[in-house]
Amino acid sequence: MKTIFTPLCVSALILGTAGLAQAHVSLETPQANAGSAYKAVLKIPHGCGAAATTQVSVKIPEGVIAAQPQAKAGWEIETVKSDYQHSYKLYGKDVKSGVTEIIWKGGNLPSDFYDEFSFVGKLASFDKDTALSFPTVQTCEDGKTENWTDIAAEGQNPHELKNPAPQLNVTVATGDHSAHDNHSDHDTKGGHDMHGTQAADAVTIGDLSLAKAHSVATIPNARVAGGYVVITNNGKEYDRLIGGKTDAAGKVEIHEMSMKDNIMKMRKLSEPLTIPAGQTVTLAPTGFHIMFMDLAKPFKEGETVNVELEFEKAGKVNVSFHVNPAKGSSAKAGDHSHH
Repeated sequence: MKTIFTPLCVSALILGTAGLAQAHVSLETPQANAGSAYKAVLKIPHGCGAAATTQVSVKIPEGVIAAQPQAKAGWEIETVKSDYQHSYKLYGKDVKSGVTEIIWKGGNLPSDFYDEFSFVGKLASFDKDTALSFPTVQTCEDGKTENWTDIAAEGQNPHELKNPAPQLNVTVATGDHSAHDNHSDHDTKGGHDMHGTQAADAVTIGDLSLAKAHSVATIPNARVAGGYVVITNNGKEYDRLIGGKTDAAGKVEIHEMSMKDNIMKMRKLSEPLTIPAGQTVTLAPTGFHIMFMDLAKPFKEGETVNVELEFEKAGKVNVSFHVNPAKGSSAKAGDHSHH
């Protein structure tokens, strides 16, 4: 069935395999938690050679439920609906079919320009970390196509492929009870894979549980470092992370990483970070995270950094951040250049 619808600074926390300068189609947010609402933003950096792009189509993988495209000025939107391989529970109702392909057509994206094509959906509550591929095809005004449809094998880096399909890494966060229930409607936020990192033991305060707290070793003379932790709110009311303090740094701030024009940037939050009731928020290099500013000394592998975090309702809690090696890590702190 088809339906027709007419002050920022460049961060040092660069993903080792993000391929930011690559010319292929990619997702603005490449990581998300199982069970969360997700907005997919396809970044189209160029046309086909010298020709303009006149159509963009993307196939929606199994496990992305109730996909809904965002209207785009100058483009018509066509959706293809079909049955899912599995049945899902969405807001108390059984969902067995939905949009499995979205096609933007009738527009014109010159080769020298960049654009974004967006849709929203709900991620299934996977019981393990899962990579989802979104095969995407650009059709050009000369009739030729650019096919970003190669799907990486399990464990393979998609950037090793000639024409990699945009990939979303779906992670199962600690404390996310919905991850083991394929019929849960709990939402989670955050996104970076914390698995494989060494961290201090989980701690609790009030209704909050904090797990996998860790940082990354910095280069000599580094002035900043990142802090990452998984926060689960088991209560019935929201809480907010206000900030914190540590003897290891002059200031502790909450920052957010974002992508704009293929440049990864970071900003300090102007308001405390909300931890919704019954949800898990993952502080990670690619989203919200803690920044230790004006380090007393560089962070060394194997050390533990003691930090006092403060929440609006739960109060203050001491958390130990284990310092992991920089090599092979998902982020490196210390090269904090200004834009």
